[in-house]
Amino acid sequence: MEPDADTSYRAVVARDARFDGRVFTAVLTTGIYCRPSCPSRLPLRPNVRFYSSAAAAVASGFRACKRCRPDALPGSRAWDHRGDLVARALRLIASGEVDEQGVAGLARRLAVSERHLHRSVVAEVGVGPLALARTRRAQTARLLIDQTALTMSEVAFAAGFSSVRQFNDVMRAEFAVVPSALRRRGGAVDGQSGGQLVLRLVHREPYQAASIFSFLAARAVVGVEAAGPSTYSRVVTTSHGPGVVSLAPGSAHLVARLSIPDLSDLGGVVARLRRLFDLDADPGAVDDVLRADPLLSPLVSARPGLRVPGAVDGFEIAVRAVLGQQVSVAGARTIAGRLCGALGEPLAEASGSLTHAFPTARAVAGADLSGLGLTGGRVRALRALAAEVASRRLVLDPGADREAARAGLLAVPGIGPWTAGYVAMRALSDPDGWPEADLILRRWVSAHAAEPDRWRPWRAYAAMHLWADPTVTISTKASPQAKDSE
Repeated sequence: MEPDADTSYRAVVARDARFDGRVFTAVLTTGIYCRPSCPSRLPLRPNVRFYSSAAAAVASGFRACKRCRPDALPGSRAWDHRGDLVARALRLIASGEVDEQGVAGLARRLAVSERHLHRSVVAEVGVGPLALARTRRAQTARLLIDQTALTMSEVAFAAGFSSVRQFNDVMRAEFAVVPSALRRRGGAVDGQSGGQLVLRLVHREPYQAASIFSFLAARAVVGVEAAGPSTYSRVVTTSHGPGVVSLAPGSAHLVARLSIPDLSDLGGVVARLRRLFDLDADPGAVDDVLRADPLLSPLVSARPGLRVPGAVDGFEIAVRAVLGQQVSVAGARTIAGRLCGALGEPLAEASGSLTHAFPTARAVAGADLSGLGLTGGRVRALRALAAEVASRRLVLDPGADREAARAGLLAVPGIGPWTAGYVAMRALSDPDGWPEADLILRRWVSAHAAEPDRWRPWRAYAAMHLWADPTVTISTKASPQAKDSE
């Protein structure tokens, strides 16, 4: 869908940064595209075209502005509140599905023909899946060129290109220069330290870093995660084995340190980290809707830019949700730690307190879960959940069919509405996910005669505000989770 031209031009006149990443301004007389907030001279209205994606601007023959760097913006989650074909395709493309499986694989995943997929995406975004994936790879490459000392061939394969020649051709098309010309001569490079790759993952302001780091720290599983008030480290699974990532807040970005077995997995790992920390959210759009409700307005004002923690693996979130039923957060952490120690793939070399990856669905489905402190009902639920995920009958990632995923979860013995809603919030990246059976949310809504439908499509963010506020939480010792019955 093309942006409204009059509204977009007013944003350009006002240098309104709230539109950055939502609208791309292309200038016919210069052949470049910019952010609406670009400080360059104001273009005349007849000379401007507006696009909803950088890929659409590139496909029309425009190149990224070297002054405002529209290619360096956080991504967009404008389609995340939708569960239709195009929205699912865009989430999968952002996760690297086309890089790994090609457009044909993306179409198979979505159960449509390539032609229908291409036609649907072009109608909404202005370009097809291949062009979107190409621009995504180019932007990843530009990030690596700017922030690391990797060679150009290393950058090419880390960004997902199949050859150096393809890398050179796409980078020329996107930026009108050869890739090596994009590297700042004599500039300080802080992108590698002690064998780690160091990247700055940008986000929109405001960003409530303290809240999301605190949320993750309270739930950190021993051996898999290590967290403090402003640091978070964990083991991540890649196609080449487990790796380790560590993140800390910066200025309008998070500093990510990555140690992964193979650079070709970098794009996928970064995409999962961006989802985990909700870095592509538009806090202005969310807060405007929630602040319009007098009941939520004080909570939003206290924590502007609050994010919904996502997931690096959907199965992990579902397992942890099941383990958290009818026990405290601390109790769920303890049991999860036992599970990971018994079934998780060990790191080749321990990194501090990090020793294991979270177990895969296949490992859990065929394991003896006795001796972990689980009830019989919980054991049956975990095995059934793992079997469904391992067989791909149940898919729990941002590209999943949300209605099918919810139905599949509810069909698992021991999983009820709260677990399904919580998994939708975190694993499926549904900004409107709402665990309606949650005890805290139910009591607060009832006590205030609140209308959660007024918060659509951002009810997941409303839930986070209610869980985060100490005046709302029933007890600091209670898990902010409803208790699905077995």
